[in-house]
Amino acid sequence: MSADSTATSAEDLSRGYLDDVHELLLRIQAEESKTIAAAAELIADQIAADRLVHVFGPGGHSNLAAQEVFFRAGGLMHIAAILDEGTLLSNGALRSMAIERTPGYGRIVVRDRDLGEGDLLILVNAYGINAALIDAALEARERDVRLIGISSRAHAERTSPDHPARHPSKQNLHDLVDVAIDSKVPIGDAIVDVPGVSERIAAVSTFANAFVLNALTLHTVNELVARGIEPPVWRSGNAPGGDEANGRFLGRFRHRVPTL
Repeated sequence: MSADSTATSAEDLSRGYLDDVHELLLRIQAEESKTIAAAAELIADQIAADRLVHVFGPGGHSNLAAQEVFFRAGGLMHIAAILDEGTLLSNGALRSMAIERTPGYGRIVVRDRDLGEGDLLILVNAYGINAALIDAALEARERDVRLIGISSRAHAERTSPDHPARHPSKQNLHDLVDVAIDSKVPIGDAIVDVPGVSERIAAVSTFANAFVLNALTLHTVNELVARGIEPPVWRSGNAPGGDEANGRFLGRFRHRVPTL
């Protein structure tokens, strides 16, 4: 095969991937609009009361979800990311996977943040089954924390109860939260079949989670404006006037958000 034909084939693959990601996001928009709106109401209630909104993505790449909406240009200043060191890939990928499969670990994280009645926690995980995630949800429920879950219902329901990543209770995130948003991520996450390669290539969960979270932000801001509230929103520090714009609000959050 010539270099030109190889390039064309790769271009076709990437174009197909783009089309599939676009289709996935359109499906989330069409099928999850009601759950996104319901979750945004809970977030708007918190911000209207000047309370933080906590976001935790237990799992290696699920941590990116918490980072997506934390201290981010165009993001809400009331977002408090839980960036627990245990499952961050920067501390070792295999270690991260082992920690997210450790029963009891998620409870420790929620207790450490001292979440309780009146708090709101968004839990994000593509698969919706791992031990750290389920324990975080169970601990939060016992503490009367309101819960929003973002995960793939199909992935959870089609994963064997005996899968080693599962919580000992075999429960799924979408059954434990007040509002469950289905990210539609297919089993295995990667979606592109490349001829001659046994495994699928190119994952989609980061796109799905980022879209859901930013859609939540948009719905929340729209709801707050309808209530006559303009919420504080981050401006990029690299944009003109960014430091000055953000500086007007830092005093309200600097000592309330542990990771700020």
